[in-house]
Amino acid sequence: MSRETILVVEDDPSILTGLVDLLEGEGFAVASARDGKAALAAYRGDKPSLILLDIMIPEKSGLDVCREIRRSDPLTPILMLTAKGQEVDKVVGLEMGADDYIVKPFGVAELLARVRAALRRASARAAGAKDLTPIAFGDVRVDPKTFAGSKAGRAFPVTAREIELLRFFLRHDGEVVERFTLLDEIWGVRYEGTTRTLDQHIAKLRQKIEEDPAEPRHIQTVYGVGYRFRS
Repeated sequence: MSRETILVVEDDPSILTGLVDLLEGEGFAVASARDGKAALAAYRGDKPSLILLDIMIPEKSGLDVCREIRRSDPLTPILMLTAKGQEVDKVVGLEMGADDYIVKPFGVAELLARVRAALRRASARAAGAKDLTPIAFGDVRVDPKTFAGSKAGRAFPVTAREIELLRFFLRHDGEVVERFTLLDEIWGVRYEGTTRTLDQHIAKLRQKIEEDPAEPRHIQTVYGVGYRFRS
C-alpha cells in the first residue's frame, strides 16, 4: 500500500526540516516547497493527500496558493500555518477553503493530531462526494453531479462546501445547531475566534435558496447559538 503524501510549504529552513523529519518519522511520504510557485508545482506533481501551508511565503502567499488549489480541488485538506495573532489571516484562509489552521509555535502532538484528523475527515468527505443523490426540499433542487441548483425554475451554481452544508442541515432538520459544531463538521476546525467565515457562507447560501434572504424560511438564525434548518 502506498503511503499518504503530505506537502509541506514553509520558507523557514529550520521549521521545514523539522516538519519533514517529523512526518517522515510518522510514516508519511513528504514533499516540500519553500515558496508559492514551487508549492503549486509540487501540488500538481506529487498529488498530496494533505497540504501544510504557511501563509507568509515568497512568490505567492499561502492564501493565494490556497485560492488557486481550491478553484479545481475542493477535497484535498489544507492546513494553514499562521503566526500567533494573525486573526484576519485565519479568517481569510478559512473563507478561501482552508480546512484548519495551526498557530506557531505549535507542539508536535497538536500538529500530528490535526493532520490525522484532517486525513480522516478527507476520507469521509471523499466517500460523501460519491453520494450523488439529488438534494430536494421545498422548491429547491440541487444536483451534486453538476454542482447546479434551482429554485422555482431559477438556476444557480453551488460549491462542494454548500452541498456539505445542505446535507448536514437535512440530516438535522428542525434541530438547532451551534456555529462551532458546523465549523467542526464542515470545515473540520474547532475555531475559537470569529465565526465570520461560516456566517458568510450561510449568507451566500440564503441568496440562492431563500425566497427572501432577509427573512429566511429554511436557514433560520438562532441568536447567540447558531442556526436551525427547516426543510
